[in-house]
Amino acid sequence: MNIGEIARRAGVSRSTVSYALSGKRSVTEETKRRIQAVIDELGYRPNAAARALKEGRTRTIGLVIPPASLRLTDMQLGFVASVVDAAARADLDVLLSPSGGDHDRSFERMLSGRRVDGVILMEIRLEDERVARLGQAGLPFVTIGHTAHPHGTCWVDVDYATLVARCVHHLADLGHRRVALINRSPELFAAGYGPAHRALAGFTEAATQRGLTGLPLTCGDDARAGESCVERLREEHPEITAAVTLNEAALPGIQRAFERAGLVIPRDFSLAGVAAQHWAEDFRPPLTAADVPALEMGANALELLLERIAAPDTPARHLLLTPPISLRASTGPVPAAG
Repeated sequence: MNIGEIARRAGVSRSTVSYALSGKRSVTEETKRRIQAVIDELGYRPNAAARALKEGRTRTIGLVIPPASLRLTDMQLGFVASVVDAAARADLDVLLSPSGGDHDRSFERMLSGRRVDGVILMEIRLEDERVARLGQAGLPFVTIGHTAHPHGTCWVDVDYATLVARCVHHLADLGHRRVALINRSPELFAAGYGPAHRALAGFTEAATQRGLTGLPLTCGDDARAGESCVERLREEHPEITAAVTLNEAALPGIQRAFERAGLVIPRDFSLAGVAAQHWAEDFRPPLTAADVPALEMGANALELLLERIAAPDTPARHLLLTPPISLRASTGPVPAAG
């Protein structure tokens, strides 16, 4: 079934059917209803490939994600879900493309084949070759996260430096003088992962401002690594009375380690952080934290991308989010022995 047959049955020209479907020119309501009745009767659906050729658009966006072998964190899955949901509302398809190592071939195919109208890129490093490659390709793109030199690109990010610093100040106000930072994995930190480096910068600056002893630690992104990190912290630095973390995937292990050691949070140790809301609320006791708005960030990224696709020459925009610290039950005064 094609437009010609629809036009014949509706008693109109092919161009009138095309205008009614695309909305490029006005068509009377009566004619629209007649055309729609034929479409409904025949179950016609426009051919996506043909429409893309005619419009010069694929109506598909690319979402570049970490390789599945690294296991997406809950926050990353939140970004993916929010982008896919927002794209569906805009009648767009999403092409998922892993990047990293051997998976970069998928990223290159997406760019060179012009299979998408634009790209959303996740997990940004301070120096990220993928961002430079997208710029060279001339393809509209938006990043969730930003590089060390973000001018001229569109991005959405959380202000990790400010949020971690606020957690440190909160702990200092409670009397804690020796505080640790439980950061992301050593591999991510070595690769220049933006949030990990900005968290360290915010932690170091706030600790210096308040005259605290600050101990930065890296921790693998899983429960077992969180458990080992706390065990090492308690064994090697028993003087530490509080910590800040942005490693939500390690939180179950962190909680397990304190329970195994017979330590009660926050009576014996205070913990604050930056995490997705449900991770913070599932922690026991609920975690004092800045709740990362992953769903909002994904939707914002798609909105910025659609702006870039529609008007690629307009000045680049960015959104830097600083959600408030939700004071829950995991932070308290420094223990008497501290």
